[in-house]
Amino acid sequence: MGHSKDLPIEIPTLGGVDALLGLGKPSSSDPPQTLPISDICLPQKGQPRHYFDPESLQDLIESVRQHGILQPLLVRPLEQGRYELVAGERRYRAASAVGLEKVPVYIKEMTAQEAWQLALVENLQRDGLNPIEETEGILKLLELRLDLPQKQVVSLLYRMQHEFKKSEVTQNVLGNPTGEMIEQMFNEVGRLTWQSFVTSRLPLLNLPEDILDVLRRGEIEYTKAKAIAKISDDEQRKLLLDEALVNSLSLNQIKEKVLLLEKTPTSQLNINKPKQYIKSLSSRLAQSNLWQADPQKWDLIKQKLQEIDDLL
Repeated sequence: MGHSKDLPIEIPTLGGVDALLGLGKPSSSDPPQTLPISDICLPQKGQPRHYFDPESLQDLIESVRQHGILQPLLVRPLEQGRYELVAGERRYRAASAVGLEKVPVYIKEMTAQEAWQLALVENLQRDGLNPIEETEGILKLLELRLDLPQKQVVSLLYRMQHEFKKSEVTQNVLGNPTGEMIEQMFNEVGRLTWQSFVTSRLPLLNLPEDILDVLRRGEIEYTKAKAIAKISDDEQRKLLLDEALVNSLSLNQIKEKVLLLEKTPTSQLNINKPKQYIKSLSSRLAQSNLWQADPQKWDLIKQKLQEIDDLL
């Protein structure tokens, strides 16, 4: 089957994908083609989206069983007549579950990096994306766009926030091409501004792993997760997390329970359970991310840590 290098990407929810990747404008003149589903494979490094709500996926399976695939998948050609899925993994999974032998597709010539970026943007512009997937997806897109490792991307975003708060729009960050590229990307993705991303999303990645797991699965709102994460003791946090999930606690109820747990005197923890106190303090320090969020306070903490290190 032949394919066209100029075949447009006709995914209504993509919005700024064409601008982001420079892949041309959609057109209704090119109809989708049909491919055996066995000729389509998932990318070797996986798709940006890791979690699919089982109930939502089952609804899609029933829809595909009754009506077929209404919106074509997007694939890119590989060697030996194979194709790699770029966008539409939920439809691909549903078609496989139903047992469809062929599916409608758009075939688009693109590099592996272009495909990964497009898949990221396509997922970011979907409704129902959980906050962790959204955060990790935006960071990955920034890594690709800026050609920087994630740690440098995060550091750059915090620097932008620091300068923005001081109203110092200088050539160092905000006024240079890198800062402009970041602002443009957030505008085109359309989920949130880079300022709100730094304030409300980046801190999520410092949450304990048990909290991150339930967020990825979409089992709890991120405002509730952030409140529970304030509990540094692993056992107490797990108990409250389980209670919140089982009993569907409100945010106010969670905050009340967190406040009650926080009233336990720190000195008492130190005297009665020194190992637990050290572990708790270490966890709180790691979650604070002060070396990026508040460098001045981090300098003070470094001095105290050095004093402890000298004593040891």
